[in-house]
Amino acid sequence: MKNTLKVQRAILDLTQDDLAKKIGVSRQTINSIEKNRYVPSTLLALKLSAVFKISVNEFFKLEEDD
Repeated sequence: MKNTLKVQRAILDLTQDDLAKKIGVSRQTINSIEKNRYVPSTLLALKLSAVFKISVNEFFKLEEDD
């Protein structure tokens, strides 16, 4: 699954640490999501979409092999 987390963070000028604190996770979790090593839970995906004010579907895209 692809995501636009790094791009969305840059738009809002947030560091990984800033974002992690906003949604209550570690900076490593944000890093892992950005590098597609971790697929967030539904709750975490909803929290991310709320911070960036975009839908989960805009934020995360399924790839053919998903």
